[in-house]
Amino acid sequence: MTTTSTSRFENKIALITGGTSGMGLATARRLLSEGARLIITGRDAARLDAAVKQLDGGDRVLTVRADASRVADTRALADEVRARHGRLDVVFANAGVATFQPTVELTEAEFDRVVGSNLKGVLFTIQQTIPLLADDAAIVINASWTAHRGLPGAALYSATKAAVHSLARTLAAELGPRGIRVNSVSPGYIDTAMYRAAVPPAEEAAVAARILAGRAGTADEVAGTVAFLASNEAAYINGQDLVIDGGLVATAP
Repeated sequence: MTTTSTSRFENKIALITGGTSGMGLATARRLLSEGARLIITGRDAARLDAAVKQLDGGDRVLTVRADASRVADTRALADEVRARHGRLDVVFANAGVATFQPTVELTEAEFDRVVGSNLKGVLFTIQQTIPLLADDAAIVINASWTAHRGLPGAALYSATKAAVHSLARTLAAELGPRGIRVNSVSPGYIDTAMYRAAVPPAEEAAVAARILAGRAGTADEVAGTVAFLASNEAAYINGQDLVIDGGLVATAP
């Protein structure tokens, strides 16, 4: 029997990495409104405090300061979750960074920074939380539309997102015998602080013209999709990638 939308996550424990802004914060807000108890992570204590105030979830929200690119931090995060809740029902591996420049300008330091957050961070966050996952848990990994379509100047970023897109399928096969589902989402242009930093106002009209919907998406639209994939309503969806892009990848307006 399908539960009502206001209680899909009642008594569920959900971890959201990079939950202080953008799609992570919007997903935290959505899951909280549907009954979940949350653990949100971020690298900046002040931003974590601000997120808690925005969510206004009281003791249903636990914040953990953690850098996803540091395995020691992901291990400490798992220990915090174990001590507080003893299990996890939902993981949204969302923490990541963006980088856009011609391939010839990439440096080793930038490679290490981006791969550290976008691939290493996702892999080890999930690795450390696997022992905590309930047997009907759901993992959602935040990938990107750039894993499906070439974008000049995004070689490194796109490669990391293609990697976690593949990782979701592999983990789905590995964890499937336990009843744990693993899917990814590939957002297109989503109006967040990261989007505004990458797309100057003068270029927004040109970007919108490439999208069938005629606009950038919203963080809340991504949050709704993540909530669906994490819920029992998606119980028969596993190892898939759901593109949330307003028609950017599949069409050529």
